[in-house]
Amino acid sequence: MKATFAHRVSIYRLSTALSLFAAALALPAAAHAADESPAPQAQAADDEIEIVVTATRRAESSKDVPIAVSAISGEKLDVLNSSGLDVRFLSGRTPSLLVESSFGRTFPRFYIRGLGNTDFDPTAAQPVSVVYDDVALENPMLKSFPVFDLASVEVLRGPQGTLFGRNTPAGVVKLNSVAPSDEFKGYGSFSWGTYNTINAEAAIGGPIGGGFTFRASGILQYRSDWVTNTARPTLGDRKLEGYRDLAGRLLIGYESGDFTALLNVHARDLDATPRLFRAGALRPGSNDFNTGFDIKHIALDGLTSQNLNAFGTNLKLNYSFDGVGTLHTITAFEKVKVQSTGDVDGGNCYAFIPGCTLGTINVGGFPVNTGGVTKPEEFSQEVRFETEDFNGLRGQVGAYYFHQKLIYNETAYDGAGTLTQNVLHDNKNENFGIFGSIEYAATDALTLRAGVRYSKDNKTDLVGGLAAFPGKPLPITTKVKGDNVSWDASANYKIDDRVSVYARFATGYLGPAISDRVNFGDFPTTAPKQTTISGEAGIKTQLSNRIRFDLTGYYFRTKDFQVTAVGGSNNSAQLLTIDKAVGYGLEAELNARPVDPLVLTAGLSYNFTEMRDPTQSVATCGGGCTVTNALNTAGRAILNGNDLPQAPRWIINWTARYGVPLANGGEIFAFTDWAYRSEINYFLYTAKEFRGKSSLEGGLRVGYKTANDIEIAVFARNITNQIRAVSAIDFNNLTAMVNDPRIIGGSVKFSF
Repeated sequence: MKATFAHRVSIYRLSTALSLFAAALALPAAAHAADESPAPQAQAADDEIEIVVTATRRAESSKDVPIAVSAISGEKLDVLNSSGLDVRFLSGRTPSLLVESSFGRTFPRFYIRGLGNTDFDPTAAQPVSVVYDDVALENPMLKSFPVFDLASVEVLRGPQGTLFGRNTPAGVVKLNSVAPSDEFKGYGSFSWGTYNTINAEAAIGGPIGGGFTFRASGILQYRSDWVTNTARPTLGDRKLEGYRDLAGRLLIGYESGDFTALLNVHARDLDATPRLFRAGALRPGSNDFNTGFDIKHIALDGLTSQNLNAFGTNLKLNYSFDGVGTLHTITAFEKVKVQSTGDVDGGNCYAFIPGCTLGTINVGGFPVNTGGVTKPEEFSQEVRFETEDFNGLRGQVGAYYFHQKLIYNETAYDGAGTLTQNVLHDNKNENFGIFGSIEYAATDALTLRAGVRYSKDNKTDLVGGLAAFPGKPLPITTKVKGDNVSWDASANYKIDDRVSVYARFATGYLGPAISDRVNFGDFPTTAPKQTTISGEAGIKTQLSNRIRFDLTGYYFRTKDFQVTAVGGSNNSAQLLTIDKAVGYGLEAELNARPVDPLVLTAGLSYNFTEMRDPTQSVATCGGGCTVTNALNTAGRAILNGNDLPQAPRWIINWTARYGVPLANGGEIFAFTDWAYRSEINYFLYTAKEFRGKSSLEGGLRVGYKTANDIEIAVFARNITNQIRAVSAIDFNNLTAMVNDPRIIGGSVKFSF
């Protein structure tokens, strides 16, 4: 963020936002002060071993659902989502889930069981769907909405192509806000840490009268610019890597007899610096950091700016027909405007300048300074009817419509900051689907389920404007269309009240794709629809009220796997189709309370992935990397047999909470959490520098909670201060992006 007028405005906004949060925190405290003897609060949700999920669009016990699903809620969710983290905090926190970004807080990319999409283009579709309050968010920039005041986060692994639709061949990340209730309650929290990292949240809700209820909540996340730009001269900011992220949500509920309604209005405003690309950060011939690498310093000579404004609303209507079922509708509209300009080469010295040598810190092959404004708008409508249980038989049937309008431009600048490129994009994406599912309790122990969905997609892409060396004359119009039938079938058998086993076969669908990059000789490319078939089987146990254990094994095969060859010899991107991608693995989760003060959770996954296509190849790095991939006669990397990018073999996470109750009704507690992932490939091909090292990040929170739910704590995130490269750029020196450093701070929270 700029240390000029814009920075002063940002500081003013921050102080105003803090004042608003202080008022919000004071309001419920004042309202609650009249109660001299507050009732003790219920046990935190994650203290309960029994876990309820909505993976089947109904609330059910996790052990009764024939899907590999994980849920994070309660104190565990609060701790993981502290210290100014964005949605990427979920990475590695459940089996088989990884989240990363090359755009920072505005463009998360999700991977489940190794399936994902590394493409950074705004048109890119991801095989993991993010469903926020029952609304599927298509554009990656909408998926970055902050996580706050949530009842739970659910991760549904494997194809979810029936009830959740297209773009779910890898699974679904489902975020569920706390709903309004007829009980007056809320909370407020504030934390401060290293680099002036602020995380402030507040929520309040209760009855309004006449059948109406409400819940209002908000979050403020702030961090000072803590990285110094040493380049002289420079067009960029002198201080970088800070942000001010403000979001809020208002829910209005209504209930009258058999009719309920819920209105959701939410908005976000972000002022930040873009993701930092660090030229020459990787040492030639290894994946170690280069001599001179310093996470607190960088040398950028290009423009740097980023801001985001988002608004969304949805309306849920439900009507119950006595003895028949319930009709559900949800109408949603989402829009966001993102402006981002970054110094992609990541340095201020170039190979064509005497004294600048490729392979050294802050040196690039050539200057690249790009940006643009992205404006997606999405409308969706779903109608779904859920039947009652008729002697062990129940079902769901529905229809879905989605329309997206996506306008964006790609700009580029020379060393003086003069605009040299302005490519204009106008995209339309339309989807229609109908679906149904059925469930039958064949016996008291055996439940059978099946579902089917028909989806149809149409996409139109128009590219015009000024491009740098376009592959074809502009404007260019590209169209794709496709349809698909997805299905699933499963069986769940209860051995007894404590143990059940299940088996499931399912398919998933990712619509046909368009990549509309036209610079550096590129031209729009297309890919046919991507389909996945998967089989999994597992055991789910509730051995007592103190221990729960789940184990799943799976196999999938994805046909016509859509990938993007990013970079290579220049700053380009090309859409490719891999004949097959296969994967198999194991996933396990444990929740245990061996003794009352101690709560343990653990998750583990092993994911093997492989691309199988003897004919497909890509260009390798243009920035001097050490390629370890087999090459064809044209010098291109053969992809057959390679791992999928950003697909670690191992993901392991664990938490432990120990509380010491006090005579005054309070508690002293400690909570620690850890997440490990093994090595990853950044790209489709393999190279020594672009094989990301394994990562282990941990956190610790120690505090005191009073009898009336006031909590004071100290915390540390990335407590070992382990710094890892998490992604890279290969066309212009050995450029890397890194994780956040250690954050240490304190927090206070109260609930009522």
